[in-house]
Amino acid sequence: MTLFYLVRHGEPQWELNERYKLKGHGRDLVPLTANGVNQVYLTAKDKRLQEAELIVSSPYPRALQTAAILSKELQLDVIVEFDLREWQPDLTFEYDSLDRLKELGDDFDQNNGIYPPGETRIWESKESLKHRVGQVIEKYSNYSKVIITGHGMAFRTLIGEIGEIPHASVIEFRSR
Repeated sequence: MTLFYLVRHGEPQWELNERYKLKGHGRDLVPLTANGVNQVYLTAKDKRLQEAELIVSSPYPRALQTAAILSKELQLDVIVEFDLREWQPDLTFEYDSLDRLKELGDDFDQNNGIYPPGETRIWESKESLKHRVGQVIEKYSNYSKVIITGHGMAFRTLIGEIGEIPHASVIEFRSR
């Protein structure tokens, strides 16, 4: 049974989205703040991570930057997995504000991530998110201990609702 260390990315520079009026997946291109970088350096000192064999990362810059810092500090290789990307709030790739993101996230939460009977939504369902992240987890189940750098909603969906996951925190998850 593989032990995965799910490490949420450090604090991102969300304000860049508003400054550059980014839309859709462009909003996922922001790097970490200086505080976010420091958060990850502190996380790299977590003794549990010292035994990991590999880092697997989401393709988004905030997760990649987190993985790069951990890689440097722990002397581990990084593999990027496209399906570790964060929950997709708008499959049309048109949302363009924090307010719209909150609106979509609230609708997801109110419906427990499940489309109401006979309806569709523009957000990715919980089932879809859990399936794609679970497939990545399964792919690395031949290792003993693996670090996964990724995102709050993706991790919450994988392990069950546990509320907000702090930036640069470590959650232990065992594959079955």
